[in-house]
Amino acid sequence: MVLIADSGSTKTNWFLLADEKIPEMNCQTAGINPFFQSADDIYSTLSGEFTLGREGIRKIFFYGAGCANPEKKALLSSVLKNFFEVSSVEVESDLLAAARSLCGHSEGIAAILGTGSNSCYYDGVNIKQHVSPLGFILGDEGSGAVLGRKLVADFLKNQAPEHLQVSFEKTFGQTTAEILESVYRKPFPNRYLASFTPFLSKHISDGFVYQLVKSSFKEFFNRNIAQYPRAQSLPVHFTGSIAWHFEGVLKEAAHDCGFTIGKIIKDPMLGLIEFHKFYN
Repeated sequence: MVLIADSGSTKTNWFLLADEKIPEMNCQTAGINPFFQSADDIYSTLSGEFTLGREGIRKIFFYGAGCANPEKKALLSSVLKNFFEVSSVEVESDLLAAARSLCGHSEGIAAILGTGSNSCYYDGVNIKQHVSPLGFILGDEGSGAVLGRKLVADFLKNQAPEHLQVSFEKTFGQTTAEILESVYRKPFPNRYLASFTPFLSKHISDGFVYQLVKSSFKEFFNRNIAQYPRAQSLPVHFTGSIAWHFEGVLKEAAHDCGFTIGKIIKDPMLGLIEFHKFYN
């Protein structure tokens, strides 16, 4: 059996490919990111949350955030081999997962807009060009973490219209000190900031919110996608919860920046399943 994992900063989706005797199965655990987590932390997550049977698994394909660095790939590979007692583990970036899911074996521009953001030019086999996302402090334009950061900063500095200020305070009820504690002192501030995006979705018809989201998407296109020469002639495909939930705004931002949107899918798992059925 082949086990596929697609992991973001917030959650990991696991899918067990079927064979003649075992049906296809899936489960979900918390996000696994070797850039932020130790081997013990990752093993603890697997021990406490992985609910599928481990017997009969012969190969694992793990795609995740924080898995582009060779050292971090090796760390995660070691944990997976230990936990699942398998020798064949392939750890790759969440960006390659997006490219394989969205483009299959064809050339394309693949992008992620979820808790974080990322993009690449994919030639049908490998990622050939990549603009570093740089994380939610220096980059990650258009991501849930950056949208949340901009929203929270505007409210804490009283930049939003009064009716939205009132709604924000009523919805979240957090003091400035509590917000700063979560952002600067607690783990996974990117997840915390991304948790504010449902508020943006709820109020997207408000001009202030709409412009906040659209301007961040335009930053994503102008600072990332515009650097790929082939993006002028190829559609830009997206995966991720932010791309999915803000599809209309994303398409308008792309049009304003001179790009064409291709596929928009919520997560890459279905495409990865098809890719690996063919691959294997």
